This record gives sequence, structure tokens and C-alpha cells, in this order.
Amino acid sequence: MFRNLLSRLFAEDAPARALPSQEAEVAVAALLVRVARADDHYGRAERDRIDHVLAACRGIDLDTATERRLAAEMIEAEAPDTVRFTRAIKDRISLSDRIHVIAAMWDVALADGKRTADEDAAVRLAANLLGVNDVDSARARQRVEASRAARTPRTGNTATPDESLLDSASSGG
Repeated sequence: MFRNLLSRLFAEDAPARALPSQEAEVAVAALLVRVARADDHYGRAERDRIDHVLAACRGIDLDTATERRLAAEMIEAEAPDTVRFTRAIKDRISLSDRIHVIAAMWDVALADGKRTADEDAAVRLAANLLGVNDVDSARARQRVEASRAARTPRTGNTATPDESLLDSASSGG
């Protein structure tokens, strides 16, 4: 199903239309993977966070979310530079949904408890390329940080800071 996603995303004559729901989820998840890999440390905390974001936002079980993340990892590894990759996604995800995508990216970037310069730069670049301004990106990050601070480590709470992060983004609309 996802084998041809890259060719559809990057075809020179591809019309800027919404992606089918599962393909949009995988494309956005690939961006999350790209951010998580930005610091050259793609650990369990980041993989788990991507799985939980996908599961919570789409109402799918963790096994299905893991399958989508694994597909996203393959897509991300084969995707061209972030500029082309992000542009292809931007053309297919509405402006109103992009801030939710940026919040999910911040959530993944902060999943291991560290805010690295490389991940920070990756989110900022993606935000810029997705047409999300610095103020909206900073607000999204602050909401994620506040949500993460409110979680207690003993509860194991894995709720996303905004459960609509990918909901409308992956619906194409």
C-alpha cells in the first residue's frame, strides 16, 4: 500500500490534492521520524511517542500504530531532502492542520526528555517549510511542554498534548 507513496508524493506532475487517510498518516509520521532522527539518536522513547501519537489521534491500537511507524521509517529513509519532502506534504495538508503536525513534532522531539539543537532545528525548518510561523510553532512547543510537565512519571500517562494532532491532518482536509 505504501510502496508507491514516495512516487505519488514526488511525481513532477502530481496534483496538489489530499492524500488518502492512511497515506497522510504515514507521510506525517515520516516527518515525525525525521525529527526524531535529527540528533542521530532515535531511541525507544521517540519510537513509543510516535506510536502513541498515531494511536491516540487516529483511534487505532498500538500494534497498528507501530506498523504505520515502521512504514514511515522506510518512507523517511528513502525520502529526498526535507525541503522536497515537506513541500509535498504541505501541498496536501490544509494550513489549519499544520500547527497540529508541528505540535506532534515537538512532542516527539521532546520525548526523550532532551531538547537538542539538532531536533530543534529540524522542527523549526519543517515548521517554516510547512508555512507555520515561528510564533505558532513556539506556542505549539509551549503547549507540549506544559502538557508534558503536567504528566506524572508514575502514572505512565501517554496522552498526546492535543489529541487532534493528526486527526484532521490525516483526513486530508
